[in-house]
Amino acid sequence: MRIGCPTEIKPQEFRVGITPIAAKEAVGHGHEVLIQSGAGLGAGFDDAAYQAAGAKIVGTAQEIFAQADMVVKVKEPQAVERKMLREGQVLFTYLHLAPDPEQTKDLLASGATCIAYETVTDRAGGLPLLAPMSEVAGRLAPQVGAWTLQKANGGRGVLMGGVPGVGPARVIVIGGGVVGTHAAKIAAGMGADVTVLDRSLPRLRYLDDVFGGTFKTGYSSAGLLEELLPLADMVIGAVLIPGAAAPKLVRRDQFGMMKPGSVLVDVAIDQGGCFETSRATTHQDPIYEVDGIMHYCVANMPGAVARTSTLALGNATMPFMLALADKGWKQACADDAHLLNGLNVHAGQLTYAAVGEALGMATVDPKSLV
Repeated sequence: MRIGCPTEIKPQEFRVGITPIAAKEAVGHGHEVLIQSGAGLGAGFDDAAYQAAGAKIVGTAQEIFAQADMVVKVKEPQAVERKMLREGQVLFTYLHLAPDPEQTKDLLASGATCIAYETVTDRAGGLPLLAPMSEVAGRLAPQVGAWTLQKANGGRGVLMGGVPGVGPARVIVIGGGVVGTHAAKIAAGMGADVTVLDRSLPRLRYLDDVFGGTFKTGYSSAGLLEELLPLADMVIGAVLIPGAAAPKLVRRDQFGMMKPGSVLVDVAIDQGGCFETSRATTHQDPIYEVDGIMHYCVANMPGAVARTSTLALGNATMPFMLALADKGWKQACADDAHLLNGLNVHAGQLTYAAVGEALGMATVDPKSLV
């Protein structure tokens, strides 16, 4: 198979879909790998590194999309990229379709087969291609939240760990999954007073057993959240319903009970955000204020640490990329029900139920396609 990897063009996106290591593996499996010139520079990989791995360097994204049987990316294809997709081509990347009807319509119109990293599953019920970026975003959330809390950035002027005689910041993490756990670990490591809310009692027991001395836990409910919001300096939204739009957990009418200058960090923004007033921002202009409450809603947080993120993502995606290339998408998905769960669009048909529900569109059972 001919595998192509274009340069990411979303603002401030420095990651790359294929690492030189992954390119070498694919070439070793007998495939041809095309890399757009400069695609890896933001993550610290120059063209020579890809050439040493056996990849071929091409000049433009148009060449990649025109020649590749499978296009491997990081972020969802932008409008100009969606126009270059064609019938029968495989797209393997993050899609996050539930809050994005325009992208969904374009992908359906392209006739391409689109497999989304964020809905591929594993035997444990996890999301193995989302997990590494969730780990990165979770660990970044307290870091960027602490920056937003600084007075010069519009925040309350509170230091995460406080100092002797002055208490630390109060941090509420909504969601105790991969993002929430990593966010809580880092926030607690910075010295903050951290409480993690989740609706899974087994998960709360796990967090309490493993991190009982590090941060507190609570059963997530509207009532408990209303008790905690007036105390919070920072709220990190870390909820995820796989493939579906995120629920809105903090409403604008609740801002009046919060401290002026407190911070909302919405890690769920790729799925529409979990705060009523969330809207996607970029690393170039990451924060905004609503009713005295600061919002950090960057839609590609891991892009800020592009090298770490690219290596972590490449480790996770490589086995699936190789399976798709070795077997073709249909056989690879027939052999692996977890990879089949990643199928979101095929030949003008929507194949992921949660996306269809979010967008009010009809879906087909992906099993019927393999």
